Amino acid sequence: MSDFERVVIAGAGAFGTALAVIADKAGRRVTLVARGEAQSAAISSSRENARYLPGVTLASSIEVTGDGTAFRFADIAILAAPAQMTRAVAAKLAHAIRTDAVVVVAAKGIEQKTGKLQTEIIADVLPQCRPAVLSGPGFAEEIARGLPTAVTIAASDLALAHALSAALATETFRPYASDDPIGVELGGAIKNVLAIACGVIAGRALGESARAALIARGLAEMMRIGATLGARAETFMGLAGVGDLVLTATTEHSRNTAFGMALGRGEPLAKLLQPGAPLAEGAHTAKIAAEIARKNNVDAPIIAAVAAVIEGKLGVDAAIEGLLSRPLTQETS
Repeated sequence: MSDFERVVIAGAGAFGTALAVIADKAGRRVTLVARGEAQSAAISSSRENARYLPGVTLASSIEVTGDGTAFRFADIAILAAPAQMTRAVAAKLAHAIRTDAVVVVAAKGIEQKTGKLQTEIIADVLPQCRPAVLSGPGFAEEIARGLPTAVTIAASDLALAHALSAALATETFRPYASDDPIGVELGGAIKNVLAIACGVIAGRALGESARAALIARGLAEMMRIGATLGARAETFMGLAGVGDLVLTATTEHSRNTAFGMALGRGEPLAKLLQPGAPLAEGAHTAKIAAEIARKNNVDAPIIAAVAAVIEGKLGVDAAIEGLLSRPLTQETS
């Protein structure tokens, strides 16, 4: 058993539940903290998260609770709530979490109100804790079912990232360590925006050639933004960058791609964003990502187009026409 014996996870959605399964298989003592007593009781009694991860059995060794005070026992606290809720969730833990705990954020998004990355939010709200981020190409159902998956765990301290990777690794879940949390977080957040654009291409039946071009040009935008914020270029060529982008942007199993496909087919934006609709993190990240690009004088036309469509400033056809009419330049520009 490593020093990271106790893992407590905030968020009993699909990904939080999958990570509970993985941490248990890795030999950790796991507590999954649900949103309330009703959800925790349902999961505890059935040993299944029927709403978010049906068909996956939770081992009896995984404790499920609605009581946030469980975080006082955490060596590793994993926050698996939606990205725009990270600050509120972290604030609720402040009274319980230990000062030597590691807080690993699994959400992929940039905070709309502040433009801060997830680990920066943790530094604000839980300054006594050590922040880290888990990101990369992995669907919750596949992870939970034990299908081979490789992801990235990043922290500013590389030794900490390696220790976390070792604590959570199983035969099929392979976390690779990184000391570039900025790059890892930007990759996870921006790929959701690009996946929406790829979904629009699929919804408009513009072809796989167009989707491949958008992935390549979108990756260039991601790398340009990353460079201005201090991320390393090689991070975007790895699991948390191109790996996650390819997974998310090439299948309708991705909620962001499915959101874009619906837009491309002409479904009303208001319907796609209404309460209770499937969460597409890219719809909430697009505007702030575009603002970050503008503030740093980064050319990011795809991200800007997605943001304009989500804000209702531009129609889908006009966005496509605008991208196709851009001047031809060198490929690397």
